[in-house]
Amino acid sequence: MHPRRPDGFDGLGYRGGGRDEQGFGGAFPARSFTSGSDLGHWVTTPPDIPGSRNLHWGEKSPPYGVPSASTPHEGPAEEPFPGGCSTSVQGQSTEQLNRFAGFGIGLASLFTENVLAHPCIVLRRQCQVNYHARHYHLTPFTIINIMYSFNKTQGPRALWKGMGSTFIVQGVTLGAEGIISEFTPLPREISHKWNPKQIGEHLLLKSLTYMVAMPFYSASLIETVQSEIIRDNTGILECVKEGIGRVIGLGVPHSKRLLPLLSLVFPTVLHGVLHYIISSIIQKFVLLILKRKTYNNHLAESTSPVQSMLDAYFPELIANFAASLCSDIILYPLETVLHRLHIQGTRTIIDNTDLGYEVLPINTQYEGMRDCINTIKQEEGMLGFYKGFGAVIIQYTLHAAVLQITKIIYSTLLQNSI
Repeated sequence: MHPRRPDGFDGLGYRGGGRDEQGFGGAFPARSFTSGSDLGHWVTTPPDIPGSRNLHWGEKSPPYGVPSASTPHEGPAEEPFPGGCSTSVQGQSTEQLNRFAGFGIGLASLFTENVLAHPCIVLRRQCQVNYHARHYHLTPFTIINIMYSFNKTQGPRALWKGMGSTFIVQGVTLGAEGIISEFTPLPREISHKWNPKQIGEHLLLKSLTYMVAMPFYSASLIETVQSEIIRDNTGILECVKEGIGRVIGLGVPHSKRLLPLLSLVFPTVLHGVLHYIISSIIQKFVLLILKRKTYNNHLAESTSPVQSMLDAYFPELIANFAASLCSDIILYPLETVLHRLHIQGTRTIIDNTDLGYEVLPINTQYEGMRDCINTIKQEEGMLGFYKGFGAVIIQYTLHAAVLQITKIIYSTLLQNSI
């Protein structure tokens, strides 16, 4: 079966058969393909794929170096190149492997951050809002034990609840940022020639984005900490419904202890902006160090081809990992306060993180951010701000392990292809 291609199609576009095309030093004149047997010698890849390679005159698919019986030659006979074709095909396969492996590495990192680490996020948030807890779960060993208990008593769904709502919050955040930047002069990105005004406008855009996403973040938080024992089978868009209801004052009835959204604006925006600033600074710093190290290795000519390909993807992933880890650790106490303020008055029932079974109501009566900080300090001590910190250790240990395993697999594939 021959490909259906018009006469004179050479893989790059339509060319008339009367023009002479130069290939391999002008050894071959232009040829017009009028039969399916001639077209069968042509193997092309789409020209719009980066790194794709289209065959030209004199470059035939295997068997290479055998002239076509239906097409007469003019000039010297075609000479086979024993090593040229295999080297070219090998280089093409390596480049394709490089592209697809880079995509796979990024996908693995994204999967780990948003899916594989979700049970850690669930346990972390439940420990943060549980002011009853006697066990603070500061180490990963107690967190693993409580995960096992929840999975045993409530099933796997207890550790994966609210995952859909977290994606919705991310989508709302990205969409709000894009819309606001489109209709306002606020810059979405900071250029290299930045100035204080540009940074201020960019941070203002981030602040407005966090304000828009705040009610949906609150609804997502409730879904992730609500006990599966008394939880209804809500749909994936329940987060959107609850977020809109929180804004207009409709939906599920709340208690009088529910804090108004206006009082939640400052801690929410503060946490979001600080998290963005810290992670951006650390990311740029780590990326600068890694790129300088890579540059020095190239100057010393001590870098193998495999390492050179790894340097194209992993420095940015490592920088993102370090930035997210440091910002989460630094802002963990503020995140604990923020979650307690968001959950107050929502009639939420959480799991007992001390026993691994039973449920507990949330009946806090904080008057605001300052009162919440003082109450935690007095009643639970300074370590009360770090309840559930063991889940963070598990989360980023798991992330680092996935990155390392992906790097080993990628290195093995590259060594086999080179």
